[in-house]
Amino acid sequence: MKKAAAIAVALSIGSAGGFVAASQQAPAVAQEEPGSCTVSQYAMALRWQQQSGEARALQAQTYALATQTLEQKVKKARSHSNNGKGNAAQRHQNLAIITDLDETVIDNTALLARDMEHCHDYTSWDTWGDWEQQGNPTLINGAKEFLERADQLGVDIFYISDRSVENLEPTLDTLNELGLPQVSEQQVLLLGPPKQERRATVQSDHTVLMQLGDTLHDFDEGFAGTSLTQQRSLVEQNSEKFGNEWIVLPNPTYGSWSKAALE
Repeated sequence: MKKAAAIAVALSIGSAGGFVAASQQAPAVAQEEPGSCTVSQYAMALRWQQQSGEARALQAQTYALATQTLEQKVKKARSHSNNGKGNAAQRHQNLAIITDLDETVIDNTALLARDMEHCHDYTSWDTWGDWEQQGNPTLINGAKEFLERADQLGVDIFYISDRSVENLEPTLDTLNELGLPQVSEQQVLLLGPPKQERRATVQSDHTVLMQLGDTLHDFDEGFAGTSLTQQRSLVEQNSEKFGNEWIVLPNPTYGSWSKAALE
């Protein structure tokens, strides 16, 4: 999940890098001098996310627990509806989940590794536009099975991502090629409006049982643009939501924490 502000800047200047396969020429962006590749600091995180068994195990574990929780929530919601419990609005709303895409459902580490190998800082986001159009991401372990189960349970799925709305069609193509359920223009909501507005649109006529993401502002706008100290405080304040309403996927490859000083 990429920062909305960073993507907006990237869209205003265009995609400078261009998509190329790892075996081809480096993106046409400014590179660091040989021997001064500061972005090599990303290597350990990328190795873990892309290659480690632990990453795959944690992803599978997260989605297994999410599946169990979702099944319980659906059963409870429908039991209350059938028994006439809850208010009228709750009884007549559709059930839904909201999920982020990048590093939550789909894995973009091929792009990140390629950029790093060419000493290009992928957190400038200038190579993401072409990747969204022409890249070949893979699936996060366990994501497809979870989403298929949600579909089987009759839960509406909304994919809310800060990919560019200009790349909606290729994003739909990518999600369809990966075999994900409920992929449509109505249910894949990209940047334009802030995520909070897109979430509110879904919540206006759905009961949202669960949200999934790899970054805290995938869940609530209170996390966006705040300091790491404030984010940690908000995590504590919302501790009862994690593992229940909010499901976090691991992503050590980029985030607002990436340049924080160690103590």
